[in-house]
Amino acid sequence: HVLRFLSRSCCLPVPSEQLFMEMADVMVAEGWRDAGYEFVCIDDCWMAPSRDEHGRLQADPKRFPRGIRKLADYGRAAHRGTGGALSAQVHAKKLKLGIYSDVGNKTCAGFPGSYNHYDLDAQTFASWGVDLLKFDGCNTGTLELLAEGYRHMSLALNKTGRSIVYSCEWPFYLRPMQQPNYTEIKQYCNHWRNFYDVYDSWRSIKSILDWTALHQDSIVKIAGPGGWNDPDMASRITRLVFLSQLVIGNFGLSWDQAVTQMAMWAIMAAPLFMSNDLRHISPEAKWLLQNKEVIAINQDPLGKQGYQITKDKNFELWERPLSGQAYAVAVLNQQEIGGPQNFTFPLTFLGNGLACNPACSIRQVLPASRDWGVYSWVSSLSVEVNPTGTVLLKV
Repeated sequence: HVLRFLSRSCCLPVPSEQLFMEMADVMVAEGWRDAGYEFVCIDDCWMAPSRDEHGRLQADPKRFPRGIRKLADYGRAAHRGTGGALSAQVHAKKLKLGIYSDVGNKTCAGFPGSYNHYDLDAQTFASWGVDLLKFDGCNTGTLELLAEGYRHMSLALNKTGRSIVYSCEWPFYLRPMQQPNYTEIKQYCNHWRNFYDVYDSWRSIKSILDWTALHQDSIVKIAGPGGWNDPDMASRITRLVFLSQLVIGNFGLSWDQAVTQMAMWAIMAAPLFMSNDLRHISPEAKWLLQNKEVIAINQDPLGKQGYQITKDKNFELWERPLSGQAYAVAVLNQQEIGGPQNFTFPLTFLGNGLACNPACSIRQVLPASRDWGVYSWVSSLSVEVNPTGTVLLKV
């Protein structure tokens, strides 16, 4: 799966093509692209209020006066040596563009949806050079129309011949009326939303982790290369609204809570979306979001999602199988007051007793990297964790 920066355009001050151009510049100049963040994505409200005379979606002429195709190509002209024209950055800077639409007749914000226009809209997106489609689930009427719309758009995207990542919200809109059929959903979607919007708060992050642990028996087994569980999709911060997952780099999380989000999203093999203003991010948040060891765990080629293996009072122990018979291990302290506490567990807990058999080396990845040395299979590990913090290990 892929990493991406996303922004939403439904509030004041209104994000415009200029914002996306600036973010693309920063992503290249400040090392975000090289760290693996390759998508610049536009969320709801990019459209004009109505389709054009041919029935095609069109961009808001004030926010995107040169159109989506020009934004997608921003970088190609510069690559060819034509200076700073708009058609010069996203693709030529080895970035990709994502866009938003809705399976219903209107988007969640009331703009034209794709209902009865699936094939035309897929062709339009492909002609614009779009690389990712987030397909929302508002205003569909019935669950049957919802499912048919998601299936239809998947087939329509494939028929264009362009490789377009397909991000669905299908299971989220099925619950609680109907249990999602994840096997079917994975046949059509590259990743899918499961839970409510994430906000820039510890309460929101905690609720996502609690939900994931509660439902892990049904969602963990389906995740893998080509199809991923997406814990959350939207975040409201300060003056802008961004569609995303990672709220690190804003103001609602403490440092320990930011470490927890980054560590647990790596354990859950979640697509890494950023919800922040990269032009004004702190050095600490940048270090965390660009941490190569954490990103390597998140992007591990084995593609297995992690899961909670035990819970003891305020502590949770999670593991994720990695390639090369390695494991990522997270020790999460849900306690919200007081000071650091120790959690001790036998290494036989890990990997059904096989992760450290007969011995293993342990390296701490977060909150700071350091080697812990070699441990035997019969050893216990004692981990000190700050309140609402997480220690991420690789075994």
